[in-house]
Amino acid sequence: MSGDLPEYYFRIRENGATVFRIDTENRQRRIEMEEIAVVNVRNGQVKPHGERVLSPAEAEMIARWMAERIEQLARRDLDDIHRAVDHLNLTAQWAQSKATDDQLEQVADSLLLAMHDLRSVLVRRKADRLMRAQKAAE
Repeated sequence: MSGDLPEYYFRIRENGATVFRIDTENRQRRIEMEEIAVVNVRNGQVKPHGERVLSPAEAEMIARWMAERIEQLARRDLDDIHRAVDHLNLTAQWAQSKATDDQLEQVADSLLLAMHDLRSVLVRRKADRLMRAQKAAE
């Protein structure tokens, strides 16, 4: 099993990861995980653990992981939005065909406010994009 393990392990955290170096070359042949850094993908900060100084190879590996993670999170965000569109469509179908008056009463105001807020943001952002495109074309 130890031959299949990566040299480094990233324990995902809410805004990044804790980076561990994996060691199986010890007398007990146990897996040891040495914390080497904490990574924040929101601000790009990498904090070596304790007094440790990261090697150039470790810094490169962490930078590569951060770039891949940022791309992965962006793909997930977009996928979540596509799912939200599906849920809105399913909600419309539910409201039209299955919902009771009591059920609609429970959710109507919240849904209407959320949709109004979303529509306002989308219209404003689209208008901003159109204005920038128009200025760039001039």
